[in-house]
Amino acid sequence: MIVRSLIIPEVVEIVPKRFEDSRGFFSETYSRTRFESAGLCRDWVQDNHSYSASAGVLRGLHYQAPPFAQDKLVRVIRGAIFDVAVDIRHGSPSFGKWVSLTVSAEAWNQILVPKGFAHGFLTLEPHTEVIYKVSAPYSPDHDRNIRFDDPDLAVNWPVLDGSPVLSEKDLRAPAFAVVNSGFNYGEEGN
Repeated sequence: MIVRSLIIPEVVEIVPKRFEDSRGFFSETYSRTRFESAGLCRDWVQDNHSYSASAGVLRGLHYQAPPFAQDKLVRVIRGAIFDVAVDIRHGSPSFGKWVSLTVSAEAWNQILVPKGFAHGFLTLEPHTEVIYKVSAPYSPDHDRNIRFDDPDLAVNWPVLDGSPVLSEKDLRAPAFAVVNSGFNYGEEGN
C-alpha cells in the first residue's frame, strides 16, 4: 500500500496493491492493520455507494457538523472523479484552501478526507461508481454544504461540456463566508 500526503497534508492518497493474473485481479482495498501501521486509524461505521449516469455530475461540497463529523475514505470502482477537499477548520493554516485528486478505477487510488474538510467530486466519465467509508452515521440535522462555485474558494473544477449536474440541495448551498462549520484547528479530531 502506497500512502502519500497531498498539498494539505491531512488529506492523503492511498494506492492499495493489486495482484493480477490471467483470471483478473485481487486487491485488499482496506485493512485495519495496514491502515493503523500507516498512522491512519479510523473507526469506519458505514459504507456508501453512489452511481452517476453521466460525466459532469457534481456532488458537494458536503460535510457533517460535529458531533457527527465524518472522515471519508473514497474510491472509484468504475469511471473517474475529480475529488476536492476544502479545509473548513477555523484557525488552520490552510483554512479556506482546497486540494484535489483525480481518483479512478484505472489508477486504483483512494483519497482519505478527514473531519474538518468539506468534500465534493465531479464525475469525469459516464457511469461512474464511487464507494466510500465514513466514520460516523448520516445525521440529517448535522448535514451541511457549501456552494461548489464559491468565488472565495475558487475551486478549479475541470471544464466539461455544459454546466455541472447538481442536486437541488447543492444548487441552494450557502456561500463559504456565511458558514460556521463548527470545526476549530487543533481540537480533538481536527
